[in-house]
Amino acid sequence: MAQRRSPQTVWLQFLIIILLVLGIFFRFVNLDRKVYWHDETFTSLRIAGYTKAELVQQLFDGRVIGVEELQNYQRLNSGKSLLDTVRTLAVEEPQHPPLYYVTVRLWVQLFGNSVAIIRSLSVLISLLVFPAVYWLCLELFASPLVGWIAIALLSVSPFHVLYAQEARPYSLWTVTILLSSAALLRAMRLPSKLNWGIYAATLALSLYSFLLSGLVAIGHCIYVGLMERFRLSKTFIPYLLAASAGLFAFLPWLFILLTNLYSVDDTTSWSARQTPLFSLVKTWVGNLSRLFFDVNFDSDASLLYLVIPTLLSFLLIIYSLYFLSRTTEKRVWLFVFVLIGFTALAILTPDLILGGRRSSASRYLIPCYLGIQITVAYLFANQISNQPNQPILFSVYSSQKAFQAVMIALIFCGVVSDIFISKAETWWTKKKSDNHPQVARIINQATQPLVISSNYNFNIGEALSLSYLLAPKTKLQLVAQPNIPKVAEGFTDVFVFDPFPSLRRGIEKQNYKIQTVLPSKLKLGKLLKK
Repeated sequence: MAQRRSPQTVWLQFLIIILLVLGIFFRFVNLDRKVYWHDETFTSLRIAGYTKAELVQQLFDGRVIGVEELQNYQRLNSGKSLLDTVRTLAVEEPQHPPLYYVTVRLWVQLFGNSVAIIRSLSVLISLLVFPAVYWLCLELFASPLVGWIAIALLSVSPFHVLYAQEARPYSLWTVTILLSSAALLRAMRLPSKLNWGIYAATLALSLYSFLLSGLVAIGHCIYVGLMERFRLSKTFIPYLLAASAGLFAFLPWLFILLTNLYSVDDTTSWSARQTPLFSLVKTWVGNLSRLFFDVNFDSDASLLYLVIPTLLSFLLIIYSLYFLSRTTEKRVWLFVFVLIGFTALAILTPDLILGGRRSSASRYLIPCYLGIQITVAYLFANQISNQPNQPILFSVYSSQKAFQAVMIALIFCGVVSDIFISKAETWWTKKKSDNHPQVARIINQATQPLVISSNYNFNIGEALSLSYLLAPKTKLQLVAQPNIPKVAEGFTDVFVFDPFPSLRRGIEKQNYKIQTVLPSKLKLGKLLKK
């Protein structure tokens, strides 16, 4: 006679299915609504096969051009091939391995060039996170329940929903982190040439997805070394061979990276900007809370740290790590701690010693966040299933009810966050370009607008981003600094976007006054005759 499922099992299965459906829905809904921001425009520039230097040389010459002419550098054309996509990365951004960019170019060739189409590839890749995290949880805990709860948490996690909708390689990186980690644990548990070969292949895929996979690979080496006490054992030797094979497969791009290291584009210069330690700490805590709760508070805003879900999320994470260390064997907690700790230390330490704000970019800490969410999933699975191996703080019954309530509250916060995200034009992930919808509305109100800008600072990507929102009637006059354009005549309104100081002075010498359009954060000025 078949065993009847308990009511608790039934409601949990029903909840997980609902959350999985919601997670898929929130990833696809309004996919083209949010601003196509600075970094995403560089994805389109790369897959179109253009370098930034080519764009500046051909368009930033002071001519008056249409929005469509600028947009041509965001679309595929017969004059640029797949090899041009790889070439532009190698020449200007070798820190970005080509796997994602090659894949998205092929995707665009098949289905079109719209924002929704480009982002849809990231969404589809992000769905592979669910089976991948389930596999990793099985390898770690031999518990399907932990795997299902991890799927539920990642489904509605606002952090993962946001980055699933980015035309950037973060979804692919997330999947390959999980796959390579699960493959390593399986190869250690069931050693065979096939399993070690799978690990080598997934490691190579991860390295070709995102350069910071190197930190995950080093973490794997530390983990296996500690488990085997750095002896040439029957596990450590095949691991070294498999890891070497994965690294060997990455050598061609590593050679390109080292060859072009000094020609790396300055788009990452923001990461070295000096930031007070207290501001960094606030950002770290705020980013952690965004795994579960995110209504677009600025990470520097004091209000974020007074919100109850933020405080509860932080306390839950701390207790989950403590619980994991107390209730699992060394091979489990050590793997999770290395995944979290080594990635975090490798990114935080340069900021603490040299200064900078690399660690404020939450996307760089995806391995760390995955480890945290798996730890929380383990805590919930253990507590709500009446497992006896818990630190004695509560009775079994009260602990079970309390953690059921906490899990439901956490999931509710995630769903509410996702609803806000789905309706928004922009979010904190679009930081450089988050004011563009407002800027575009001001410009589009003009009858015959002209926008003057330059290649100063981040303005190339900003101009590309803004072009997606501007009306076709808008004309652009772009210039490469330190050149000064002669302001074109015949327009009802002339705007200047984020001018460098010498450009501002040069325009004002042409008998114009630049009136700042409020609020000043828009970086938009309007030209008035003196």
